[in-house]
Amino acid sequence: MNTHSTPPTASSQTNTLTATAVPNRQRLRFWPQHFGNVPQWLILEPHVFGWLDRLCADYHGGSWDFYTLSNGGAFMAPEGDERWSLFNGMNGNGAEMSAEAAGITACLMAFSHHACRTESEAMTDHFYRLREYARHHPDSCAIFSLID
Repeated sequence: MNTHSTPPTASSQTNTLTATAVPNRQRLRFWPQHFGNVPQWLILEPHVFGWLDRLCADYHGGSWDFYTLSNGGAFMAPEGDERWSLFNGMNGNGAEMSAEAAGITACLMAFSHHACRTESEAMTDHFYRLREYARHHPDSCAIFSLID
């Protein structure tokens, strides 16, 4: 099981936010367990795929890993260690980032749009939990330039 940690902030050395990979045997329960209280949650996964397809010319599908966050959040990211080049035509920003950061970016875009579309407070909470993790990610500048 993979666990990633964000560095502690100056204000909180004891509250490190961590991401933990979801084991294969628990993948089927990932969406209903973490997003079941969000209206139209069934369309979230294909919307995340769609966002990465829009942002990355080199994305042609593939396997994704699921992660839970120690603050109650959850996200998915493409498998692998390669770097990804993303470009957001809506704001003109591009960046190179890890596969995890590419997944975070696609999830943040999908979560934001879904929260606005459904007016779901639960979806808004998921967005902010993932955004908090993204704030301390090694590729945070790249992530935030794309979602701005």
